Amino acid sequence: MAFTQAQFIRGMNYSLETFEKKEPIDQINPKYRMLAWLIANKEETVFGNGVFREPLFVDNGSNAQNYFGADQVTYNERDPAVWTRWQYYNVHDGFWFDEDRLLAAGIRISDDGDEAPTQSEKTSLINLLKQSKRGLDKGMQRHLAFEFMLDGSQSAKAAPGVSHIISTTPAVGTVGGVNAATRPYWRNNINLNVPQSGLVDAFEDTWSDNTRYGGAVTDAIFAGDQMYNAFRKAANAVTSRHVNEGGNNRGGVSLDPSTNNLYFHGVEVIKDPTFEELDAELGGDTFSKRAYFVSKANLKLRPVKGEWMRNRKPERLPDRYVHYWAKTAKYGLTTDQRNGLAVVTLA
Repeated sequence: MAFTQAQFIRGMNYSLETFEKKEPIDQINPKYRMLAWLIANKEETVFGNGVFREPLFVDNGSNAQNYFGADQVTYNERDPAVWTRWQYYNVHDGFWFDEDRLLAAGIRISDDGDEAPTQSEKTSLINLLKQSKRGLDKGMQRHLAFEFMLDGSQSAKAAPGVSHIISTTPAVGTVGGVNAATRPYWRNNINLNVPQSGLVDAFEDTWSDNTRYGGAVTDAIFAGDQMYNAFRKAANAVTSRHVNEGGNNRGGVSLDPSTNNLYFHGVEVIKDPTFEELDAELGGDTFSKRAYFVSKANLKLRPVKGEWMRNRKPERLPDRYVHYWAKTAKYGLTTDQRNGLAVVTLA
């Protein structure tokens, strides 16, 4: 027997939805650590007329004055807000099967309306989908992990990512529609080319800078491999630790020189291999030497409402016996307080 066109499409869509429930896109491969964090804290947003805007409180406009008795006082007009402007971006990934590939996999498509697929054909379809969907999801994840880290200069259609919002040259350029060159408050904090011996102090200064203007406390620190290892060594130089485990009862103390996790002010310093993958792709060791101080209140992934990881089924073209499936997303990265975010780089 065989699948009819309608049965095949229903079977594909049902199987994709079933796999989506079992292995949803949000369950990111752990190596894309910053991507996983962004998705876990995403906030669906309506981009009215294609943009998302929010006010920044930038000027008290104070007109305070001392007076006594019948002294004349003055009033002023205030406009204490500047509006940010963020647009959304699109990503697509998809796959197709031509009828000869399906036939080679034991799946036949019939144009008749009265046939039914065999159990063998159903099993073959599921096995083929498992491989294709895994590739679709992993490819989408890798693309987004890279895009969300880069500054958007790789393509006019790519979202400006973390290294645009948290720049190593924060006084240069326009971010979210606000010119950082003329707005000192709209600059992220930096601590660049820090030697290993100075990393603990640099982290301390950065932590303080991020909360100077009432910003949310840093709740995640993502680091490349070189930065992570250098900070571990710097931390070891100022920290003495031992593991007792009943050592005194055995006549001494047992020692363990390994490190399970690194923390700073109780916040885990997370080694993200995405940084090394990017360096391998671009050449050099730029990201491997960086650490980003972020908070989920100040850095947001904003999917367009109803448009996050949407399954698509384009119509089959009349001049090709090919079936298409895809996944798309619409999103933007935003911040409402650049001076609550920071990057530290290793010398």
